[in-house]
Amino acid sequence: MKTLAISVQEREKVGKKNTRALRNQGNVPCVLYGGEKQVTFYAHENDFRKLVYTRDTFLVKLNINGKETRAVMQDIQFHPVTDKILHIDFLEIFDDKPVTVSLPVILEGIAKGVKNGGNLLFRRPKIITKGLVSNLPDAIKLNIEDLSIGMFLYIRDINIQGCEFLAPPNSVVVGVKTARAAIEEVVEEDDSEESSDAAPSDAPSSDAASSDAASSDAAPSAE
Repeated sequence: MKTLAISVQEREKVGKKNTRALRNQGNVPCVLYGGEKQVTFYAHENDFRKLVYTRDTFLVKLNINGKETRAVMQDIQFHPVTDKILHIDFLEIFDDKPVTVSLPVILEGIAKGVKNGGNLLFRRPKIITKGLVSNLPDAIKLNIEDLSIGMFLYIRDINIQGCEFLAPPNSVVVGVKTARAAIEEVVEEDDSEESSDAAPSDAPSSDAASSDAASSDAAPSAE
C-alpha cells in the first residue's frame, strides 16, 4: 500500500468546548484505536487533504509527539453544509493482524466492446478488501481489453493472493453493455430491409385490371 506520513499533536484535553476550539483554529480532532489504548490527537485540516481527497488508500504513518504509529483511516465525518472535515477515526495496524480497507480499482486498456460501439459499465470503482498489510496492493488492476459487448468481470474473477474481497462473488465490477443508439440503429436497418425485400404481389395492378376489363367489353359477342 502507498504510505503517507502525518505529524500530529496528542490532545491533552477533550470535550465539546476543546473540540470546538480546535475546529475554529482549522484543526481536525482524531481518534486512534485498535492498540493498547485509545489515543486522541489533532492536526490541521490541510495535513489531511492528500489522505481524504483522493481515490488512493494509504497506510498512514502518524507521528504522535515523536512516536510513529502505523494506521489506516476507518471513518470520516464532514460538515453537512460546508463539507469541512469534522472528525477522523484511525485504526492502528500490526503486521500479524488482517485489516479491512477499501482499495481503488484501476482499469487498464480499452475494452474491445467499447471500440465496437458499446458502453463501459464501471460498477465498483472501489472494493472492500481484507488482508495483512504486506499483502494489500496499492490498487486492484484489471485489464479489460478482451471484454466484448455483453461481457462482464465479477468479484469472483479477481484473485489476489492473501486478499479476501468482502462483496458477493456474483457482483459486477466492470463490463460492456450494448448502447441504446446502436440497438435503435439496428432496428431501423432491419425495418428498411424488410420493406425493400418485400415480394411483389401476384394480384394485378389497378391499371392492369382496368385494361383487361376494357378488352373484355370490346370483344364481339358469341352470337
